[in-house]
Amino acid sequence: MDLRVTLKRSAVQAALADRGDFVSADELHTLVVGMGVRMGLTAVYRALRQLEAAGVLDITHVRAGRRLFRMRATEGRRHYLVCRRCYTGRPVDTEAVEQWARQIAAAHGFTDLEHTIELGGVCGDCRSAVGP
Repeated sequence: MDLRVTLKRSAVQAALADRGDFVSADELHTLVVGMGVRMGLTAVYRALRQLEAAGVLDITHVRAGRRLFRMRATEGRRHYLVCRRCYTGRPVDTEAVEQWARQIAAAHGFTDLEHTIELGGVCGDCRSAVGP
């Protein structure tokens, strides 16, 4: 998808790049407004949908259906282990998962496979902060 450049989408992309890790739409809105861009939350969601459709975002879900966003660092699908407390995302080697998904799809005659794998837990830093 070829996206034309807009000030608001550029601001969202810049805020995502500055953050570097997963962020909610609400937090992203706060970052964009903090950059001096007048933008409503609805416009943030619109920009995120466009970036998602363009394939440049990684998206994960945490409790209560909350979606978190991050600029995709590389081409292709990425999976992350995400901390449920601080939302830090760690990329995981997923070639075994991708191969398994392709085998399952092929065994059932499916093509154009899409899938989502959510791995969540509590990172060592958050676990240490709370104690054992």
